[in-house]
Amino acid sequence: MKTEETVLGGVLILTPDVYRDNRGAFLETWNLRAMGQAGLPTTWVQDNFSLSKKNVLRGIHYQITQPQGKLVRVTHGAVLDVIVDLRRSSTTYGKHIAVELDGESGRMAWIPAGFGHGFLALTEIAGFAYKATDYYSPTGERTILWSDPDLAIPWPVGEGEAIVSGKDQVGVPFREAEIFA
Repeated sequence: MKTEETVLGGVLILTPDVYRDNRGAFLETWNLRAMGQAGLPTTWVQDNFSLSKKNVLRGIHYQITQPQGKLVRVTHGAVLDVIVDLRRSSTTYGKHIAVELDGESGRMAWIPAGFGHGFLALTEIAGFAYKATDYYSPTGERTILWSDPDLAIPWPVGEGEAIVSGKDQVGVPFREAEIFA
């Protein structure tokens, strides 16, 4: 497995070894020893999965109470995965990265607590799976407006093309968001 640091301190991009032959492909999506050596948690409390049609945009989500670290990956299809630094004490506070994750490469992103997260489905169907370090907390969940001009996230869809939930349509601007110390 190849581990890449990003400009957002603590966020990693992980690329597993993929073994292909005439039958298809094999890769490890989790290995306790390898992930522990990469600095990831070794205890997870929840696994989640979503299916999204092309142009479905989910996020920018985070939990202010019971903050979650997430190990995210795409099982099939492709997404543009966006991670926003919400740690006021960080030198990259308010900055984001956008990385394409797809089922073919098996690339994953480790997103520690303290970051907002969202993604856009780039293919007709995208399967998105992630492990979480804490349980979902409806009362602690927060949403930042995905199209906030202060964040200037380069989503490859316009507001008229993006398929966004009611909750995500009324996300708060970044300037008004509850954030981490």
